[in-house]
Amino acid sequence: MSYFEKFSPLLADTAFNLAGRPLPQDLLLASEGNLETFYAPFDYINTEARITICGITPGYQQAINALNEARKQLHAGASLEEAKRRAKETASFSGPMRSNLIAMLDHIGLHQLVGINSCARLFDTHQHLVHYTSALRYPVFVDGENYSGSPAMLSRSSLRQQIDTHLAEEVRALGKTCIYVPLGPKVAEVFQRLQNNGLLRPEQLLDGLPHPSGANAERISYFLGTKSRESLSIKTNPGVLDNAIAQLRGKINKLKAME
Repeated sequence: MSYFEKFSPLLADTAFNLAGRPLPQDLLLASEGNLETFYAPFDYINTEARITICGITPGYQQAINALNEARKQLHAGASLEEAKRRAKETASFSGPMRSNLIAMLDHIGLHQLVGINSCARLFDTHQHLVHYTSALRYPVFVDGENYSGSPAMLSRSSLRQQIDTHLAEEVRALGKTCIYVPLGPKVAEVFQRLQNNGLLRPEQLLDGLPHPSGANAERISYFLGTKSRESLSIKTNPGVLDNAIAQLRGKINKLKAME
């Protein structure tokens, strides 16, 4: 029985209060020290996707949105599969980070590889080409707060278990041609583990992009060529970014040649 099948009767029960901090204990999947992992409906896998965008783990608000949408769909008579899909879609990648990510993916030529005029189409007319996921599929909290990568994902057994079970399952389901865009070095490290375990080829992993958050504005601007090397602050290493761009474009070209 899948987690969604297991928890759907509880989610459909209007007497069950979804509010809690961080989430109701009835949804607790694992506890390890000050780490807690809860169930929220992020199970759906878009197996038709050619690109997967991967963050660290769903945050509290994403989890609540997905839980509420699952309840809404179940009450409306949706099938379990449809309810699961709709719940996942409510938590898709959005906000200011989206435009930064689109610009960087277009800059390295990913849109050409998948036959669209811009990666912006992944968020409107070509949503079927993209899958959103997290290194840790089910939301993790540290002392009740959103987990942001510390302690390291590979340093705790409950977190490694999510990676080696759920994320590995998604990679297998998505096949050997799907391209992965890890958001930040902590997620890239997780995909390196999967690559080392033979689950994906090096060219499938588009690591090295600056994280698309606003806090990385300077690194993103340099990556996109809109800020000169001379005007960079000491915090930004242009050599690392130059190398990342070259490697990423090399991977895209290799993938094009394989088609």
